Amino acid sequence: MKKFFNPTTQLWLTLLARLILGGVLLAAGWIKAMKPSEAAASVRVYEVLPVNIANTFGYILPWVEIGIALLLIVGIWSRWTSVAAGTLMFLFVIAIAQAWARKLPINCGCFGNGGITADGKVHPWTYATEIIRDIGLILLSIFITYFPGGKFALDTGSENHENGGGR
Repeated sequence: MKKFFNPTTQLWLTLLARLILGGVLLAAGWIKAMKPSEAAASVRVYEVLPVNIANTFGYILPWVEIGIALLLIVGIWSRWTSVAAGTLMFLFVIAIAQAWARKLPINCGCFGNGGITADGKVHPWTYATEIIRDIGLILLSIFITYFPGGKFALDTGSENHENGGGR
């Protein structure tokens, strides 16, 4: 992959992208993992999956987020974990957008109240800011996909050597 930045800068930018994306996923996953029944309820309110599948997904999702986050933070399989993280963020964007279009009062179970105002009404700008945040995280995942590894990454093999090594 052709370098767009000074090689040293690129390594630090990849580290920063890994830490931001991994940190957000770790925080979101941890918050949901500590309250699994609330996490399952949060998936159900999107009204896109049958209840049994939504519950199962709600119990599994936090641990998937935590796993992806830890791999990103330490820099293991950076390219593939960033693809997984970006795909997850893309699915979140779709879920939030459909809830916004249907005026569903959602609560994702991690950050904020999902567009619900204090009086229980749906506030549309909250959905927009959540979508913008997730698009920003998708952009970070794309950056990591094209420039995997980074400073202090534990990646080994050709993908990390393309970026001048990770350490």
